This record gives sequence, C-alpha cells and structure tokens, in this order.
Amino acid sequence: MSDPAPGRPDPGSEPATGPPGPVQASDPIPYRFDRTHTVAEVVRAHPDLAPDTATGAKVAVAGRLMLRRLQGRIAFGSLQDSTGRIQLFARSGATPDFDGFGRLSIGDWVGVAGEVMTTRRGELSVRVDSWTVLAQARRPFPDKWHGLTDPDIRYRQRYVDLWVTPEAGDAFTKRSRIVSVLRRRLEDRGFVEVETPMLHPIPGGAAARPFVTRHNALGADLFLRVAPELYLKRLVVGGMEKVFEIGRVFRNEGISTRHNPEFTMLELYWAYTDYTDMMALVEDLVAGAAEEVCGSTTVAYGGRGIDLTPPWPRAAMEDLIGEHAGIEVSLHTPRAELAEHCRRLGVEAKDGYGPGKLLLEIYEKTVEANLAGPVHVTDYPAEVSPLSRRHRSRAGYAERFETIVAGRELCNAFTEQIDPDEQRARFEAQEAERAAGDDEAMVIDEDYLRAMEYGLPPTGGLGLGIDRLVMLLTGAAAIRDAVLFPTLRPEAL
Repeated sequence: MSDPAPGRPDPGSEPATGPPGPVQASDPIPYRFDRTHTVAEVVRAHPDLAPDTATGAKVAVAGRLMLRRLQGRIAFGSLQDSTGRIQLFARSGATPDFDGFGRLSIGDWVGVAGEVMTTRRGELSVRVDSWTVLAQARRPFPDKWHGLTDPDIRYRQRYVDLWVTPEAGDAFTKRSRIVSVLRRRLEDRGFVEVETPMLHPIPGGAAARPFVTRHNALGADLFLRVAPELYLKRLVVGGMEKVFEIGRVFRNEGISTRHNPEFTMLELYWAYTDYTDMMALVEDLVAGAAEEVCGSTTVAYGGRGIDLTPPWPRAAMEDLIGEHAGIEVSLHTPRAELAEHCRRLGVEAKDGYGPGKLLLEIYEKTVEANLAGPVHVTDYPAEVSPLSRRHRSRAGYAERFETIVAGRELCNAFTEQIDPDEQRARFEAQEAERAAGDDEAMVIDEDYLRAMEYGLPPTGGLGLGIDRLVMLLTGAAAIRDAVLFPTLRPEAL
C-alpha cells in the first residue's frame, strides 16, 4: 500500500490539481501490476445495474487518476485507461491508507483492486479495497474541464494531450483502423506488402526537394526517400504483379495545414492495369474505409457532407480551369497568352515554364482549393508528369489523375511509363530543369532505366496520402491533428 508523499496538501473537497511530491525511496513503485480487466471490460460486464448494488465481482484495474474529490470520509476518483473511465469509490475505515488515497494527484497512475458496485446515484464504480501508486505525475496535470488549449503545447506534449483531449485519442484510434482497412482490402485483392529502402543513393519517384544525410562507411551522401515509386516498379519488373507499401516519405519543404516534412503514403503498383483501374481502386479503398471506420460513405468535413459513394466524377484539368477561373486554355494556347493569364491571376510564371507547367500553376492556384469533390482530375500535361505514360489519344497529355476531396489532393495516379527510351528522355528533361535551378526536379536513375530495359509490363500505379485520408475521415482541419508527432520548430527547453 502506498503512503502519501510528504508535502502533498490535503485538498479537502476540491479536485487535486497541485504539483505532486517526489516518489519516496521508502515507497518503491512495483515492477508490475496484475490487472484483470480493462475499464471497458468492466463496463460491458455490468450493464444497467440498479443503484446501490454490490455485484460480488472482484476486479483489478489500472490507469491514471483523472478526477478526485472528497466528501467527508468518502473519496471518489475517476480512473482512466486506454479504453475508458470508471469511478473509484473509497471509504474511510474500509480503504487502506484512506488519507493517502485522498492526497493522490491528478495524473497519478494507480492500480486498484476491489468489488464492482454502483453508488446510491447509480454510478458504476470499483470499490477501493486495495490500491497502489504505479507512477507519479511530477508535473501538474491539466484538469478535465480546461485541458490543453494552446495548440503548440498539444502537439509538443502529445503524451498529455491524449489524456485530456478525448477527440485526439479517438482520431488516432481511427487512424490505426483506417490503415488496417486499407491493408486488408489490398491483401484481399492479392496485393503483397513489401518494404523498400528509405535511404536512396539518388532522389527519385517524385518532384520534391530531398533531405540529405551522410553515410560515413560508404563515404557517400544518401537521401531520405521522397517516394518509394521507382523501387516498387523494380519489383514489378521482377515479377511481383501486385505490390504495395505503407510507410514514411520525406520532403524538405514548408510546413502548412496540409504539409508535414515527413508523412505516410500508401503506394501501390498493379501489372496489366491502367489509370482507369486506379480510379476504381481508390474509390473502393476510400469508400470502404469510410464505411468501416465512420459507419457511412457520407462524411462530415468542414461543415458540409461529402458523399464518397462510388463512382466519382471525372473532369479534365483544362475544363475545370474554364469552369472555375473563367478562361478557356489548353496546351495549344500560345505560351505568351498563358503567361498573361498567370500575371492577371497572380500566378507565378517563370521563364523556364512551358505551356504544361503554366497550365498546372493556373489550376493549382485557382481551382484545386475550390473542388469539394470527390473528383478525379484527369489529363495532366506530360510536361509535368515525367513518370507517367503519354495519353493514348491526346497529344501532349499524360494518363494521370489526381483525386481531390475537400479542396485537397488525396492521391496521385498514373498509367505508368514503360518505355525506357522515353523514360530516359523525361529524366534528361528533368535534369535540364534541375540545372536551370529547379531543386525539386528529378535526376537520371541509371539502375531504374536498366530495370526497365528488362521489361516493365503495362502497369497502373497509385500514391495515396494516409495523413490526408485520416484528416478527411476524422474531420481534422490540419495535418498536425492527424499525425501523432508533427514536425515543429525546435523548442528552447
């Protein structure tokens, strides 16, 4: 049994919110605690009990003390574990070291053994027949009424936020279920999950600025992967017809409500398919996750309902520009005219941008954020799609789409480029852009080209942002609410 630490004030009948005292050497913390039930298991086993009922059932529960109040010679507490909360009921003369129990602080971890009962008011409780401190909260713990109101503190101290912000814990539980649903649905289709390197000798697979690190033994710079794409397609060359990976990717870019320098991607490749198959697949994956995790294919986001029931609309990028920006443009529009549209719309138009890049800039700055979706935006210019196959019927375009939901890109998908000569030409064009100052442009990956020369069959590929899908299905307005430990400016401790 735990004796109270000296210096802990008796709070009388108020909840304990003051700083606790130090753990005493004479009062060691046990090495383990024999918990018999979670809170949720206790609640499920005793539904609808009448007030003032003793069940005779003995349990041992453990968790944090999140509320405690004294009423004369009776003490009530609220014990929270990862499954829920339950009331603790302690009585002077029956609970060992009742005064010590009354001096526990909010946030202390305790183990309690006793009988399941209800109070006179009908509150399901565990009677405190014995108790022990499992860890002390040496810092003041936020009370349940105020919680953590500073967003920066919430993200830095997620270990506290998860206790005092119920919606945070719910969101990350949903995140786990979302990933599980995606994995299961792909495995049911015969996909094989793989792991590819995170340290790349050449940055590739996406147009992005990489993080650089140094491998001392090799005496070489390596790059944190910006995408697993080129390695996964190597596996398709190797005969793995359906492969996927769920993992972290890293891009040395700015931080916003939609961007974090490290984030989680689902990337997959499927031999003998094209980008139309990818449209159907992403619809099935996203709608399935919504149905299983949220209970419906209609989800609430940003104050409106979004219906994710397949099939989803498809619209060409240039048609959407006409609808939302009010200008009729295409790859056949003279570059000077496109540049003038950019100037008028406040869109950057660098000298090295071709017509395709200008079209993309206009679309991203004037259209994307206004698309409630879901909608598959199709027919991207080949100029900005170096890893995708050219459109089979529209010269200058690529068989590529991005799916937009609630004004944000959810996924990017292609009919994959399979011609090594064409791929080399695309890489060379990217290197020229890099030499001209575009530090996000790709470089030539000779080993990947060698793999392509062994033969890459017709293949569809898809990259889906897990964090943005979690945002959509949990209603999170910012990516920091979908990532347990988002990247933050270093803190001066």
